[in-house]
Amino acid sequence: MSCIETYNLCKSFGPVKAIDDITLRINENELYGIIGPDGAGKTTIFRILATLLVPDQGKAFLNGYDVVDEYKKIRRFVGYMAGRFSLYPDLTVEENIKFYATIFGTSLKNNYHLIRSVYSHLEPFKNRLAANLSGGMKQKLALCCALIHNPEILILDEPTTGVDAVSRREFWELLRELKEKGMTILVSTPYMDEASLCDHVALMQKGTVMINDTPKNIIASFNRRLFALKSSEMHRLIKDVCSFEETHSAYLFGQYVH
Repeated sequence: MSCIETYNLCKSFGPVKAIDDITLRINENELYGIIGPDGAGKTTIFRILATLLVPDQGKAFLNGYDVVDEYKKIRRFVGYMAGRFSLYPDLTVEENIKFYATIFGTSLKNNYHLIRSVYSHLEPFKNRLAANLSGGMKQKLALCCALIHNPEILILDEPTTGVDAVSRREFWELLRELKEKGMTILVSTPYMDEASLCDHVALMQKGTVMINDTPKNIIASFNRRLFALKSSEMHRLIKDVCSFEETHSAYLFGQYVH
C-alpha cells in the first residue's frame, strides 16, 4: 500500500526548474532513497512533501492527505529532518528535545521509548549546548527531535552529509531499526554506497528521475564496464579519460562529465 504519492510535480525558482514532472509511489514501511548530486532536486521534493513548499504543478499525498489543502493534518504524523542543522544552538540537547516534544503536545518522559536507541548516544551530553556538538551528534539530535512525536513517516534530507564514516554507519543502522519497527522512511543522499542500503531508490539528475527501482535491479541493468582511477592531478586525468573514444561518462568531485 502506497503512503506517499506524487503526480507530475513541478517547481521552479525564477528561471531555474528545480523539479520537472516527478511521479513517485512509496510503499508503507519502506526505506526509500532519493539519490543524486547537489542540484538534482532532492531538497525541493522533500520540502514539498514536508508541506514547506507549494508545487507549481502536480499533486502530492501522504497517507491520502493533500500536501497543500491538508497540510495541518500531515504535520501531525510526519517527522522532517532538514539538510542543514536547524535546531536551537543556544539550547542544550535535552532542552531542544523537550521543546519539540512540547510543540506536539507530548514530553520526553512520555516518549523516551521512541528515541531510546538514538538518544542513548546523546544522553551523556544532554546538558551540552547544541552548538558544541560534533557533526554526527548534531545529526542524532536532529533525528531525536524528528522522532519525538512518533511519526508514521520520517523524511530525512541528506542526514549524513559531512558526517564521519563511523557516524554514517551508525546512523544507517538506526534507520534500519526504525524501519523494522514499522516506520516509513524517505531519505536523500549523494552517496551511492548508502543507496544500496535502501529497499527502493530513485536516481535523480537535473530535476528529473532517471530510474526508479530496487538497488539490485539497477545494478543488474548496468551493462557497461566501470573503472576507478586515482591521480595527483585529477582535473588532468578527467580530461585524458574523456578523450578516449569508448568513455561514456566520468564522475569527478560530485559532478558528471559526459
